[in-house]
Amino acid sequence: MRKVLSVAVVSFILGVVFSGIFIYQISPGLMLKENQSKFDSFEETVHEFEQATEIYNWKIVATHDLQQSMMKYGIDVKSVKVFDLCKPEHAGRILKSDEERIVSSLMPCRVAIYEKTDGKVFFSRLNSGLMAMPMEGIIPEVMAAAAFENEKILEAIAK
Repeated sequence: MRKVLSVAVVSFILGVVFSGIFIYQISPGLMLKENQSKFDSFEETVHEFEQATEIYNWKIVATHDLQQSMMKYGIDVKSVKVFDLCKPEHAGRILKSDEERIVSSLMPCRVAIYEKTDGKVFFSRLNSGLMAMPMEGIIPEVMAAAAFENEKILEAIAK
């Protein structure tokens, strides 16, 4: 009986350890999403993305040109722009509540458009729908809606 119990405990512990390792290994792939642009040029991808945000009534509140920023420090990198996106209706629901305002560090939604060394253009974003799942209150609802709308915007440039 002791041997069976020992084997069961060791098996359980090994299962937990291997599950933890597996989750740790796949987490980055779950937290961030990356797609290739259907456009050949960085500039065209940026332009079409900006047009799509207007169609879905989202606002680009800031654009960070990381290539230019790095040049100031003598570092040469391929084209990279990070866009801060906001839909005031969604943001307002979260920012009005003291309990919900904790997620303001994840706001606004961000999309990065960048060129890789092979010349292909990609875009990435945080998987905010997944991030919101374990949260409480209105956060999962608002972040899921924002994530859905962001994916609709990004369909305009996705390959």
